[in-house]
Amino acid sequence: MDMIDIQSQPDDRNIPINKVGVKGIQYPITVFDRKNSIQHTIATINMYVNLPRHCKGTHMSRFIEILHLFRYEVSLKNISTILKQMKTTLNAASAHIEIAFPYFIEKSAPVSKSKGLIDYVCKIAGSSDRMDVTDLIAEVTVPISTVCPCSKEISRYGAHNQRGKVQTRLRFKKFIWFEDIITLIEKSASSDVYSVLKREDEKYVTEKGYNNPMFVEDVVRTVAEELRDDENITWFSVSAENFESIHNHSAYAFIESKQA
Repeated sequence: MDMIDIQSQPDDRNIPINKVGVKGIQYPITVFDRKNSIQHTIATINMYVNLPRHCKGTHMSRFIEILHLFRYEVSLKNISTILKQMKTTLNAASAHIEIAFPYFIEKSAPVSKSKGLIDYVCKIAGSSDRMDVTDLIAEVTVPISTVCPCSKEISRYGAHNQRGKVQTRLRFKKFIWFEDIITLIEKSASSDVYSVLKREDEKYVTEKGYNNPMFVEDVVRTVAEELRDDENITWFSVSAENFESIHNHSAYAFIESKQA
């Protein structure tokens, strides 16, 4: 029995679509891990292609089939291959993919050396245009801790501190490790955060933060300075948000470099 393929029929409204596809796919993937070679995690994936003005629809199931082909090795290294496969399979001029996932790193407490896992939100966004030019962006969101310089200066006792997050987006020439980006950001805060802290660790972290107070402005400038001096980075943006402990709002700062 022959079934009519409605999606392949023509459309007479003469309106092209920039992005059409599938969004919010929950999928197990394997990513590169500097220490352990690979890491298994769960990603949320969006996949799109363009649709010409004369086409009624795209074939949604083919996105899932393509994803299944590459499920064992999703990384910055093969996004270009995935995008090329999307364009070929769906007969498209452009393709886009966004892969967001938690990335886990084992981290030792600063004094006791007690070990625990910290999760970082990572994202790979890629696109390929009709000239087969691929654009890749790596994104990492890192939890941090900051101590307010103003509070420390004006208070007779202590200073208020808060947990925050720093998000960095990067374009680059050569492959980069998420671990390197995470380390750079953690060093740019008053203190990094941990999953396991004993009393001696808590003392160390509290005093370290107090001796290294930072506004959100300080954090983004410190990260930007490091990225600006890295010849492998061609473009970046960095934002910092503090979830203020004594205000009913967040403090926020953002820097974007010039496009290379």
